[in-house]
Amino acid sequence: MPISKRPVLLFVCTCLFVLRTEAEIRLPALFSDHAVLQQGRPIPIWGSAEDGEVVTVSFRGAKYETTADHGKWRLMLPALTPGGPDLLTISGKNKIELKDVLVGEVWICSGQSNMEFPLRAAVGAAEAIDAAANPKLRLFTVPKLKSELPVDDVKAAWQESGPQTVTNFSAVAFYFGRDLQKALGVPVGLIHTSWGGSPAEVWVRHGVLENNSAYARDILSAYSNALGNYEAALARFTKAQDEARSDNKPFSQKPPQKPFWKPSELYNGMIAPLLPFAIRGAIWYQGESNASRAKEYRTLFPDMIGNWRQDWGQGDFPFLAVQLAPWDMGRKRSLEEITATPTESDWAELREAQVNTTRVLPNTGLAVITDVGDKDDIHPRNKAPVGARLALLARGIAYRQKMVFSGPIFRELDLRGSEAIVRFDFAGTGLEARDGDLTGFAVAGPDGKFVWAKARIDGPETIVVSSPSVPHPVAVRYGWADFPVVNLWNKDGLPASPFRSDEYPPIHKK
Repeated sequence: MPISKRPVLLFVCTCLFVLRTEAEIRLPALFSDHAVLQQGRPIPIWGSAEDGEVVTVSFRGAKYETTADHGKWRLMLPALTPGGPDLLTISGKNKIELKDVLVGEVWICSGQSNMEFPLRAAVGAAEAIDAAANPKLRLFTVPKLKSELPVDDVKAAWQESGPQTVTNFSAVAFYFGRDLQKALGVPVGLIHTSWGGSPAEVWVRHGVLENNSAYARDILSAYSNALGNYEAALARFTKAQDEARSDNKPFSQKPPQKPFWKPSELYNGMIAPLLPFAIRGAIWYQGESNASRAKEYRTLFPDMIGNWRQDWGQGDFPFLAVQLAPWDMGRKRSLEEITATPTESDWAELREAQVNTTRVLPNTGLAVITDVGDKDDIHPRNKAPVGARLALLARGIAYRQKMVFSGPIFRELDLRGSEAIVRFDFAGTGLEARDGDLTGFAVAGPDGKFVWAKARIDGPETIVVSSPSVPHPVAVRYGWADFPVVNLWNKDGLPASPFRSDEYPPIHKK
């Protein structure tokens, strides 16, 4: 019986196709039609090609060449002026043409669920979506990916802002980009990479965690122990289930839950493939999942920022965060119950860690949103003010525009008899109380017991706090609660950050 040659021919053709496609120049997904390139700084462009292949990049009438080595190539375009659209061509044995490429401002938009929160679910979504058409605003969404090791590409593409593309895009990122583009008058590109519920440690490179003894113990080892416990519980569950089946007995036991988050897995899958794409900075809305470990966040958050800055290799680029919104932890309490007496708060400690990160690291800022939380929902729907305040921070910090871009932040405390004198940075053109007398201030004496206090504005950046039940105050707190009920603003329209003047509680090292 004759042997058919078709499978052999098919195999040969397949091999030739693979060889041909492997030899072709390839680009990561960040380089696609409608892309935005960062203005004003050298722009890395990279990809893969056959060893020794000469790769030519042509843009705005200039050509740049390099040679592929070990299957990869990379070159730098010089700093460019904003504008476009232009054609970006990459050629060698094959030719790739990227159409409608703009040069402007590029921002990373990352975090957990309140960054992921889609525009379609936000307050005022219908009007924002209807008016979203903007050829100078471009969007790129990184697909969700957990990875054991860093990956070098994602499956996505740039899109122009419009009613069809913004609906499921991050609401906070969209409002930020929309306002920034309008203020700057140049193209803006937003790279959205977030995952609801994610703790900060999953966005940090493994080496950063491994080289810090506290993180190695409290994050890496804790995960390994949790995984080991899960595997042991799963073995017990499987054995019990098999025994019940063999004995024809009912079995209603639920299987154990595997630890959902592994340290570094989102850095590997959703940050590493973006490196070293040229950017201006990053916006970040995260912290809810670390609130129970607020003390750790004091170092983890700035270390994450330092990690990103180091790996991007673009200096101390601006990093702008959103402070946790007010939320009553699902307790469904009335405002009277919430404000009955001053309390301790993990969420307040996390907010404090966020503030202190901006004091420690250069080119960082914090958007305070004490006025747009939802008492009964961890995902407040009013996202436009959040994006707007991030855009203000960007204009002041990244673009050095002369403007008030932050609400009041506690600077120092003076004690004068029965009065505590609080002074603020970023008071702008002065402090003000919205809707009546100042609320949310508490004082404590040497016994450390806080009580609600009276507060009055005494000058452009000063507030005097006192209580008849505390004749010798030693500390002041403001908005120190999961759901702060507060009303201190500057006259420039930005709310004050919650704070405490007392020292951190001591950390007992194990």
